[in-house]
Amino acid sequence: MQVVRRPFLVVRAAGSGTAGAGDLLAVRGDIAFPIEVKTSKDKKNYLSGRTWVQYLDLQNEGERCGLMPLYALRLKGVRGDSWRILRVETTTLTGPLAIIARRIPALTLTKSGRPHLDWDAGLPLHRFLSLLCRDDESYGQTAAALRARSDSWVKSEVEEEPEVPQSYHEPKAEWMKRFRL
Repeated sequence: MQVVRRPFLVVRAAGSGTAGAGDLLAVRGDIAFPIEVKTSKDKKNYLSGRTWVQYLDLQNEGERCGLMPLYALRLKGVRGDSWRILRVETTTLTGPLAIIARRIPALTLTKSGRPHLDWDAGLPLHRFLSLLCRDDESYGQTAAALRARSDSWVKSEVEEEPEVPQSYHEPKAEWMKRFRL
């Protein structure tokens, strides 16, 4: 798997709830991000009290350090990929993190504009890992496949000229002449 070729060093933060540190810190040469892990049986989780303070701390540290804080939300009772990844909005991302951030959904907002965790809006974990661990070879394969598909569509359009029915060339009936085309 690609994760083996492009591994992360993942460190568990001692004393969960440390201001802005998250529960985990994932580091690789080109990217790093703190991760706050949440588990719930509800698809939507609203931030209040301690969880709201954690969110604000994550956001502040992300802004201060140029990191992309993430929430990893696990939904209990789901078979298969029960994990979803959501991004905390920050404005100081640059380089690879800024590019990756475009593909990871941010926490959705309530009607009052306050962020909350919505499992359905999150990015499945397997897609998140494939996004982060993609190597240059797989980018080239994807580009080549898209070019080949595009070329085949162009060839098929050139070869297939639409047939015009013979009745199209015949004179119009008297009642049709009254309509303007």
